[in-house]
Order: sequence, then structure tokens, then C-alpha cells
Amino acid sequence: MPVARSERLLTLLQTLRRYRRPVTGTVLAEETGVSLRTLYRDIASLQAQGAMIEGEAGIGYVLKPGFMLPPMMFSEEELEALVLGSRWVARAAEPRLAGAGADALAKIAAVLPSDMREMIDSATLFVGRKRQDEDKADVSAIRKAIRLERVLELHYGDEQGRVSRRRVWPFALGYFEHVRIIMAWCELRQDFRHFRTDRIIDMAVHEVRYPRRRTVLLKEWRETQDVPVEN
Repeated sequence: MPVARSERLLTLLQTLRRYRRPVTGTVLAEETGVSLRTLYRDIASLQAQGAMIEGEAGIGYVLKPGFMLPPMMFSEEELEALVLGSRWVARAAEPRLAGAGADALAKIAAVLPSDMREMIDSATLFVGRKRQDEDKADVSAIRKAIRLERVLELHYGDEQGRVSRRRVWPFALGYFEHVRIIMAWCELRQDFRHFRTDRIIDMAVHEVRYPRRRTVLLKEWRETQDVPVEN
């Protein structure tokens, strides 16, 4: 099956990244699976797009450090991952975050070559139906409180129907198949606690910044819960 030109250029860039010294066109052609003539043409195309590739035929080529891949450089599987992730967010997240996911994918699609835009439009990866339980709390406000390290005051009902008020330090938000869960330090229990967003009866975000850094709380929570670090 012929490889799309955009994916071929991405492969060439990634191959060049592995070399700190100039590498000959012959070696690059062998590693990327193209003819020497095609390789020279691809190098010229990348240079025209702004890639800082130095060298010439017969001597070798090197990609200068610091070059960032332009938005159009995605493999087919990376595009499928973006589409699937966007569709999952649209189903699982609150409207504001769902809309942000769709907007981000649209921005990426706008700068893609036509063949790659078609991959997005015709993607065949789907997710299940939208979760049924609705949140009474403003999840967007919870996400903002996490970013700004603000204290949350919750009017919370547990699974037995008991209601309590909690002042908590939220540091993470988990999106699961049917529920969303706030990870927080609870001032009342003086320990880490988890709160389902669909059980929050009422909520207030305080302007007070909680006394510890979010990253420190997250690290300690991972250690106590034996949760691996995600890439």
C-alpha cells in the first residue's frame, strides 16, 4: 500500500531526529523505504516548509535541534487517536470541555493537507452513548478551581443519602465511564478523599488558595493510592 506523502515526510523527520551528525541520503532512503530521488525531493519539501535541515547530496544531512513539527505532521494512527479522543470527550465531558475538544480538532483539521482532512472526516472509530447521570455542580468551575488551587466547599450526599459539608482542596478530576470524581484533600478528615460530581448538592468556590501546591498533593495521592504516573 503506498504511503501518504504527509506521513512519508513525518517519517523522514523522525528518522533525522535520531542522528546528531550528518547522515547520507543513501542511509536515509534505506531507513525510510524510498528511492534516493524521492528522498532528495522530500528533503527539499521539508526545507521549503521551514524544517532546519542542513547539508547536501553526497555529504549528508542533519536536522538542527529545536525544530518543532508543524501541526500537519501526523501519522494515520495519530489522527485516529485524536478523533477518538475528541469523540470520547464529547460524550464524557461537560458541554464546555466537550466543545473545546471539538474546536481543537477543527483547528488541527484546518491546517491539514486535504488527504489528511479526509481521514478525520471518514474516521470509523466511535464511542458509546453519552453518560446518563447529570451533574448538579458546575464541572467547569471545578476544573478552574483545580487549576487555580482554590478551596471548594461542598454540600455533599453520600451513597447512603447522608449529607455533609466539606471544605476540600481539589487537585485532580477523574473521568470514568459513568461518573466523574474529584480527588481532593479533605479538611474534615485530614486525608485524601474522592467525591462524585453527581452527588454534589451545592458548591462554592472560595477565593482562598489552599496552602499546598497541587502537584505535591497529586504526587502524595499517587503514592498513597499506588496510582501509576500517566504519560
